[in-house]
Amino acid sequence: MTSPLLDFSGLPRFADIRTEHITPAIAQLLAAGRTAVGQARSDAAAPTWRNFVQPMEDANEHLSRAWGQVSHLNAVMNNPELREVYNANLPLVTQYFAELAQDQVLFEKFKRLRNNPEFDNLSRARKKIIENELRDFRLGGAELSPEKKERFLRIQEELSALCARFSDNLLDATNSFALIIDNTAEVAGIPEDVLQTAREATEKDNTSGWKFTLHAPSYQPVMQYADSRALREKMYRAYSTRASEIGTPAPPSGNVADWDNTPLIGKILALRKEEAQLLGFDCYAEVSLATKMAAMPKQVLDFLGELALKARPYAERDLQELRQFAADKLGLKNLESWDLAYASEKLRLERYAFSDQEVKQYFPETKVLPGMFKLVEHLYGITIVPAEASTGIQLWHPDVKFFNISDAEGKLIGQFYIDLYARSGKRGGAWMDDAITRRRIGVEGSGEQRVQLPVTYLTCNFAAPVNLNGQMRPALFTHDEVITLFHEFGHGLHHLLTQVEDLGVSGINGVEWDAVELPSQFMENFCWEWEVLTDMTQHVDSGLPLPRELFDKMLAAKNFQSGLQTLRQIEFSLFDMHLHSAFDPGGEKTVLQLLDEIRKQVAVILPPEFNRFPNSFSHIFAGGYAAGYYSYKWAEVLSADAYSLFEESRTGGVVNTETGARFRDEILAVGGSRPALESFIEFRGREPKIDALLRHNGMAGAET
Repeated sequence: MTSPLLDFSGLPRFADIRTEHITPAIAQLLAAGRTAVGQARSDAAAPTWRNFVQPMEDANEHLSRAWGQVSHLNAVMNNPELREVYNANLPLVTQYFAELAQDQVLFEKFKRLRNNPEFDNLSRARKKIIENELRDFRLGGAELSPEKKERFLRIQEELSALCARFSDNLLDATNSFALIIDNTAEVAGIPEDVLQTAREATEKDNTSGWKFTLHAPSYQPVMQYADSRALREKMYRAYSTRASEIGTPAPPSGNVADWDNTPLIGKILALRKEEAQLLGFDCYAEVSLATKMAAMPKQVLDFLGELALKARPYAERDLQELRQFAADKLGLKNLESWDLAYASEKLRLERYAFSDQEVKQYFPETKVLPGMFKLVEHLYGITIVPAEASTGIQLWHPDVKFFNISDAEGKLIGQFYIDLYARSGKRGGAWMDDAITRRRIGVEGSGEQRVQLPVTYLTCNFAAPVNLNGQMRPALFTHDEVITLFHEFGHGLHHLLTQVEDLGVSGINGVEWDAVELPSQFMENFCWEWEVLTDMTQHVDSGLPLPRELFDKMLAAKNFQSGLQTLRQIEFSLFDMHLHSAFDPGGEKTVLQLLDEIRKQVAVILPPEFNRFPNSFSHIFAGGYAAGYYSYKWAEVLSADAYSLFEESRTGGVVNTETGARFRDEILAVGGSRPALESFIEFRGREPKIDALLRHNGMAGAET
């Protein structure tokens, strides 16, 4: 029987995949890739799309799809056996693609193809792919001497291993912590559904009381609602020191250094700096920005500085109000980091007369998902339905759901998985990833072609349904979690609604990293529209929709502490950009000292000395956001300005199908086939402005 990882005839066969399948399948696909590359290198004919680009694209797509399934399982169903096999194969896959990016013969052939008369006859998408390939060869070290190429290759392999280790350490440190509380007084204030989940956790361990962990559905409600300041401090300390030299508890080895990400951070930064210098750049930030809309680190720093200047007065006001309230109403004379979420929730409750917990009762999963689907169906002229179980779709966990997307004529155009709930062995956070990318492929054994349909994974870490007083209740989402879900679905739609049929620029592929958040952040805006929420809310007990009065309170509180939140994101973005530009990993200044300097310049809240935020900053040390974390704010300018066109055409409601069709055609459908700025201008009719972002964040009158 064909290995499930070598079967590309349809959807991934997750139920059939075993750890013993991985190494042989990856070895076979690496060999096939090298064969295709060898043939492309040796072919004496003039390079064309058909005889040169296409064969390598086919082989590499199979490898990427198979490895993508392994990587996905490692993120959502992590266990020691899978992790060991994943980490054993990661260097092999890394080496293959790093060697490919350095291949001088292929580089020269792409140059010849670029200069051939055939280039002018290619589609815009294929021209863009070739231009991207030439750029990526240069960034991959193709122009280096043999000695430097060898060193560059070793750097790529070592970086991939270090980043994987960073992620593993953080996951292990998060999973290892558990706090058992058996005193009712200590859990006062924590919502009943959270306590029920904590109680079920102890029952599984054959103990009593309540079990709290550092996973978001457990940690966040404790910090927001627990009346016990000692409990909040204990949880905060454990969370903010994960994977550090002072983290607790220690690994099974008893040596806390085994999970300490501090030395990994230093090695990662040093290797990135060396990589940049080998390529002739001054710093790694310049390497990162070579594939983004922003041109140079100074441009990013100036953008962040301008935004910080506008946000700071609002952040200072937010903090002053919070401190005054905490002192006057909560008896907290010295507001500590573990008090912030708690005091903020109490202040919001007093000022706007509602709590997150009250709102949460109106957002059951059983209503939120259909409501979200109804919005995009109307907006983009599509239909979303659950896939029939009889079709043999294989899922990696019983909680996962699978859906089909069809166009206005009923034709299937894409599919997606949703994995909503937190669990042990699942990486924290929320993300979208591609499983299959839309492209035109040949039908084996015939001269015909067909379009391969896109498939995505949408992953979150929300609280699962609970059995409360003998009755099973659906998962309930906070409004922030609804926004997160919309955000990830926006990414998914970007990949699923593409009309491009060439792999390199189809869907999210080839889109500048600082523009890829545009469709996701754009979707968040609809979570604040009454006409949208009326279709996706229903009280879990009474069955009534969200009251207009409560919605108006939510709207009034929309920009509650927006100054603080904006400065926090700017702080992270500045830290990331400075780390990868002016910072010397081998110098006397430590990473923590750099972060302290940045905080003193822009932040209004300084965390305690024991806080080890960098050790869990997986976006830049284990994800794709190195020297790119600013992208969230950069793309927020684009998304807010794009959404303002819907606001301007609100006559028949903000869910305007004409404007929606335009957004789909000019932003979502084109993928990476043209520069993101061009796509934005085609949609908006002009270049982006920062005004809408400031207005949406309640900072339109900010003084500079």
